[in-house]
Amino acid sequence: MSQLFDSTEIKGMRIMNRFVRSATWEGLAAEDGSVTSRLTGMSLELVHGNIGLIITGHTYVSREGQATPWQLGLYSDELVPGLAGMVEAVHGAGGKIALQLAHAGVRAASSLSGLEPIGPSPLAGGSETVGRAMDRRDIDETVEAFARAAIRARTAGFDAVQIHGAHGYLLSQFLSPAFNKRTDEYGGNIENRERFVLKIVEATRKAVGPDFPLLIKINSQDFVSGGFSVEDMLHTSAALQEAGIDAIEMSGGTFDSGNKNPSRRGRPRKNDPEAYYEEAAKRYKEQIRTPLILVGGIRTFETAERLIIERIADYIALSRPLICEPDLINRWKSGDTKPARCVSDNGCFQPGFEGKGIGCIVKDRSRPVTVQT
Repeated sequence: MSQLFDSTEIKGMRIMNRFVRSATWEGLAAEDGSVTSRLTGMSLELVHGNIGLIITGHTYVSREGQATPWQLGLYSDELVPGLAGMVEAVHGAGGKIALQLAHAGVRAASSLSGLEPIGPSPLAGGSETVGRAMDRRDIDETVEAFARAAIRARTAGFDAVQIHGAHGYLLSQFLSPAFNKRTDEYGGNIENRERFVLKIVEATRKAVGPDFPLLIKINSQDFVSGGFSVEDMLHTSAALQEAGIDAIEMSGGTFDSGNKNPSRRGRPRKNDPEAYYEEAAKRYKEQIRTPLILVGGIRTFETAERLIIERIADYIALSRPLICEPDLINRWKSGDTKPARCVSDNGCFQPGFEGKGIGCIVKDRSRPVTVQT
């Protein structure tokens, strides 16, 4: 049996194989961010597809941090019972599920929250700027919001939490010199830019306790001029390791990264690696001991297996392929190792913004499932 189907542990959390469903925006939550039966059903479909660990859609920890409509939220204790019901269903089917904690920063949708977006710096947009720079009170309140949401996630029964520090959202904005223009202790060099992230990790760890799995997702690099670099990633990963993070998921890109955004369109060009961030992952594994979850572009069983065998990654994360084929891992395990059918056209976003939930729109594939955020 392939090493892809080895049973492993992250901080005592037993995972039946090395496949992780990478977090996404499903567009299936209620308007207030609460769980719906369709969202629970989608999670069960992934469990039945033999995914080792499901990571939920990015879940906003405070109202001003909401990024998209019908996004999952955990800004209030009132949302815990619905999430607990979803977790109970997943556990009843034999699955494991982590909740991703997120805040969109200056990219938040004020039209949904009615609140002004906040971030390390205002977002420049031609002659205008969007949002405002966070002051010390904003920073402290946001750190507390992550910690409170983590407590709620543990109360709801989740097996782990993952902090979203990638893709140009709030934590990624602090980490990136392209977006973070501060001149105080939260801006400038990488030690300052990672300070906010480390405060959130520290507060979240204190909230959930020493034995609860705590994960984070960060960029390999931003792929924007003057942005977060591979060298920055290695420095931040070392700091996260020191802070006690139990696994790091590596992604890359932002909304400003052109064709190197987190959800790239189409197949790799000739001589381009299938796994977008493989070279950065190799450098990571040379220096960092914390288990690595690698996402981005992986579409073939052969590549997934090689990444594990060569110790370039410890886990393989998939998102868009599971929109198209929620049963993909079962198919691969059965011996049918043809590539994932996902064509990476990003058409799966369309039904999400129509209020129908994300789903593959390629002919004969219309079940609502997942996409990377």
